[in-house]
Amino acid sequence: MLQRKWAFGLFLVCLGFILAAAAAGPVRNPMFTEQKIKNYLPHMSWPEVEELLKRTDVAVIPIGSLEQHGPHLPIGTDSITAVEICKNVAQKAEVLVVPVVLGGLSEHHMGFPGTITLTPATFEAVVYETALSLIRHGIRKIAVYNGHGGNAASMANIIQRINRETPATAINLEQISIPARPSSFPAISYDPHAGVDETSWMLYLAGPLVDMSKAFNPILTFPPEALKAKAKMSENFGFRQVYNNLMFLPGETGKKSSSRDVSSNGVFTDGDIKTASAERGSWRIGGFVEAAAVFLEKWRTLK
Repeated sequence: MLQRKWAFGLFLVCLGFILAAAAAGPVRNPMFTEQKIKNYLPHMSWPEVEELLKRTDVAVIPIGSLEQHGPHLPIGTDSITAVEICKNVAQKAEVLVVPVVLGGLSEHHMGFPGTITLTPATFEAVVYETALSLIRHGIRKIAVYNGHGGNAASMANIIQRINRETPATAINLEQISIPARPSSFPAISYDPHAGVDETSWMLYLAGPLVDMSKAFNPILTFPPEALKAKAKMSENFGFRQVYNNLMFLPGETGKKSSSRDVSSNGVFTDGDIKTASAERGSWRIGGFVEAAAVFLEKWRTLK
């Protein structure tokens, strides 16, 4: 009798554990919070890609960087914004979004911990060979979207190589026409990196990754030669090129224009970074997403 009672008690305990586990739901990794996104290659199975390729021959490749963005924004800001913008475009246009590389050309930010930089040869090879894979699957129209200014020269090389060496046509998606819209947000004269606009984009696209309690305006110390060129811009447009070619250079050049040399905290803006907002980011990004989707749909169906 005692053995039966013991066995029955053990059964009840085990049943309790089973019922508790069932009530708690399926066992899942708590770190994974993504939801499946339409037309986003990393989330798709091969049959889903096969079906999409029956409707489109257009792919969008977002590229960015892994580099410092001040104390308040994540290292992955440029890659995150590029991918999220392209995901939004793919919800309005029948295109395949293909992110393949997080790192970019960021030598000028290496003075801050966490920055990762690639050589142009490595970066260009990865993106170009990605395009070759897409072309083998039937893609014939490739739009590259760049989230990091330092990638511009390599992006131009990739696009030119695709156009010259493959049956596909490649374009720079940033160069599409965006209709003018009235804005209630004040313009900022100098805001190229981790400033008001970029913080606003991140607040809209990936808000939980932004820590506004650590967002402070920088102290900027520009190299004298760059300031001289900037002062001459109004006299001769050529000095704009001189200024641009003196800024955002690796520290090893000795030109004192790396991000660590110029900015006290890695931010570049003369605006008030505390005025950044998701609303400002939504206004700016929303206009681009709409224009990009309209263009890509017209390109997809071009006869």
